[in-house]
Amino acid sequence: MQILKYFMLFFILVACSLVGRYLSKKYVMRVKELEEMRNALNMFQSKIKFTYEPIAEIFQEIAQNTSKNVGQVFLLAKEKMKNKTASVSWEEAVQESENNLKEEDKYVLKTLAKLLGQTDVEGQLSQIEVTQKFLESQLKEAQEEKIRNEKLYNRLGTTIGLAIVIILC
Repeated sequence: MQILKYFMLFFILVACSLVGRYLSKKYVMRVKELEEMRNALNMFQSKIKFTYEPIAEIFQEIAQNTSKNVGQVFLLAKEKMKNKTASVSWEEAVQESENNLKEEDKYVLKTLAKLLGQTDVEGQLSQIEVTQKFLESQLKEAQEEKIRNEKLYNRLGTTIGLAIVIILC
């Protein structure tokens, strides 16, 4: 009976620690996704500048060359472009995508939609640059949050688990 009790207490401690790690991973993943999005926008900018390919083809290529969550945004936008304009498709794809980005991050990415597919190459390039600058500030904020909160949630999960174990002993 004592062994079962200690096993359950150990299980509670491990479960609380894992929950803390899971919560801290969101901050790590947000930074990774913002960095990946920044790289994808660089690729988008280069493709528009030098290849003059249609936006849908560029989105398809970026989706294949990026991580799952970021690639999903571009793939979803490409699919929506069959029925809608590029700007509306991009905005909806950013909003509907499943990722670790906050609403402020999505708002920054939606600013790209203002001129997407509606102006000449130079106008689109300048809009991409503006979006990249906003994305840089979001990335710095995300890195600060990661530094602050990653250890906090890891330790908080373990501490809460220990507190529960102590109370139940």
